[in-house]
Amino acid sequence: MTSTLAIMNFLGASVSEAKLAAHETRDIFLPNQMEHVAQIAVDIGGSLAKVVYFTSLAGKRGGRLHFKKFETEYIDDCIDFIAELMDDARQLTPPGTEQVLKATGGGAHLFYDKLVKRLPGVIVQKEDEMECLIAGLNFFITEIPYEIFTYNELASDPIKFEEKTREVYPYMLVNIGSGVSILKVTGPNDFSRISGTSLGGGTLWGLLSLLTNAQSFDDMLEISKDGDNRNVDLLVGDIYGSDYSKLGLKASRIASSFGKVFKKGVRQDRNAFESADIAKSLLYMVSNNIGQIAYLNAQQHGLKRIYFGGCFIRGHPITMNTLSYAIKFWSNGEMKALFLRHEGHLGATGAFLKHQPIGEARHSYSFSESCIPNLNNLGCVYAGLDQSNRSMRSSASVE
Repeated sequence: MTSTLAIMNFLGASVSEAKLAAHETRDIFLPNQMEHVAQIAVDIGGSLAKVVYFTSLAGKRGGRLHFKKFETEYIDDCIDFIAELMDDARQLTPPGTEQVLKATGGGAHLFYDKLVKRLPGVIVQKEDEMECLIAGLNFFITEIPYEIFTYNELASDPIKFEEKTREVYPYMLVNIGSGVSILKVTGPNDFSRISGTSLGGGTLWGLLSLLTNAQSFDDMLEISKDGDNRNVDLLVGDIYGSDYSKLGLKASRIASSFGKVFKKGVRQDRNAFESADIAKSLLYMVSNNIGQIAYLNAQQHGLKRIYFGGCFIRGHPITMNTLSYAIKFWSNGEMKALFLRHEGHLGATGAFLKHQPIGEARHSYSFSESCIPNLNNLGCVYAGLDQSNRSMRSSASVE
């Protein structure tokens, strides 16, 4: 059998700015990719499975990288989708061409036998999860324009894109999936896991499933937008009646998450609190905890650049602002939280790139810097929102 291995041409790569539904990850347009590349990769996590694949433009030069997502609970739907992609790719490649699926994440091991059985004739190659995360992040930092940004809800323009830089390292990646892994990265292949916490996206998802009627994680995030955590959380002002100026604590600061729930005459009535208030309180609780742990690790290791990745964020304004505020508050403004438009697909993208040798960054985005994103057309927050409002059980067909 012959190999499908081909060098991807990322020269002039740009993110699609077409109007999309909220939470849908945008394609990346590759105008100089000449040939069809039958490359597909999947990152299967504890909560979500992410797929990255390439399609060429019919009769035209160039192609697109596509990003899809499925709940891991419905992994069979994800594998069926990959099987369809493999069937399509087989028709566009010479007979006898070797087909390879790059798989990473814990599910690459857990579901390996299922993948092999469902994809006859396809070579399933497992890739290291942390290596793929870093490879994917480095790709987005160095190759894709208008990918990295900061968020501040108090600014006239909450989103501020970072200028390109050749000083990529060192940095810290806080990858928020079901749990949280914190990685220190000092070079393209030089990194270590320095910390983490079990209180991550799975925690929020699980608790909100118990405490609200939301049917999906995105439903939970939408509910939180209308919530008021002051009805659930115990604030400094509830204890002191005002600010605690000596310690620099404002009256509005949360002293105890869910601190108002445990009250006489209330704890027997679970319906005393609105789902929206509960959702916002939990979102603050998990996000604040992650933000503080991230700051402490960055301080300990002398790192100023902190990237937040993973499907927990989803471009949600409350989440991004909470993480940003935590980093700015604890560091006295010396550090800042950095977000990505494709934050949920770092691992899958890194696995996709494993189809080819990964050399030093080419900084090819100088060819597409005129493609400035329209901030008025960024979905509910920005142009990299991760999920569509469609049910993930029936993922969209190949675009």
